[in-house]
Amino acid sequence: GVDQRSKLWNKNKLAPHVLVMTATPIPRTLAMTVYGDLNNSVIDELPPGRKEIKTIYRNEQYRSKIMDFIRSEIDKGRQAYIVYPLIEENEKLAYESLTKGYEQVKVFFPDHKYKIAMVHGKQENELKERNMNRFISGEANILVATTVIEVGVNVPNASVMLIESSERFGLSQLHQLRGRVGRGAEQSYCILLGSHTQSNESKRRMEIMCSTNDGFKIAEEDMQMRGPGDLYGTKQSGILKFRLADILVDKDILEETRTEALKVVKEDPNIENPQNELLRELLKENDYQSHWSKIS
Repeated sequence: GVDQRSKLWNKNKLAPHVLVMTATPIPRTLAMTVYGDLNNSVIDELPPGRKEIKTIYRNEQYRSKIMDFIRSEIDKGRQAYIVYPLIEENEKLAYESLTKGYEQVKVFFPDHKYKIAMVHGKQENELKERNMNRFISGEANILVATTVIEVGVNVPNASVMLIESSERFGLSQLHQLRGRVGRGAEQSYCILLGSHTQSNESKRRMEIMCSTNDGFKIAEEDMQMRGPGDLYGTKQSGILKFRLADILVDKDILEETRTEALKVVKEDPNIENPQNELLRELLKENDYQSHWSKIS
């Protein structure tokens, strides 16, 4: 995305206006709003008639109970997503693959009563579309999938999102996947299923997901954990070498600084005013007239 916006920016001498829409900004994008490179508006209300999604974390010992719960929702006429992080089995990684998981789901939901569709990135487009349409139309009760369904899928009747090996997903991706449910009037649920042994960072991600549905709050926590990335490059996360400021702790001060900077640019663009003498000297020391670059 960073590369694409850079190409768009450089297509013409006259820079285009850019509108970025996101449920959970990546750390770099959120940092740019703090520094003032992006103006932002936040939609902080659900559409009329929708309810907050309830999110819980469970480990493997709860699998049977989780499947019973999904079965009860399907018996009410609802539908469910079950998402896996991998397509192919990998012996080096101790988490479920989609193909193995699909067979496991069929054990809990036998074919004579339940209809299951599967979609993933390696399928032919025609097959993927056919399976997706089975779920959208209501013919299939369960969609077993990879993250190909994290954007652009709208099935208001789907009330359960089960994310397998949830510790393997980042915060933004977990929130995007959760957003596939909660699109109708009925109560919806997101179940994060993970291993017994997790890193402290993984545990923290699960805690954040269970505590809020606010995409910007999740994005702030994500930036706190991963760092804001490179504002003049393409790195989307990572720790910056701050000397004085912390981008989250000092957010209000940074916004004040931005206001003052815009005032200087507007009222004293050549930095000739005596009251800006210290700023002029600082910019001279840092060779402000050369080596400028910009990636939106």
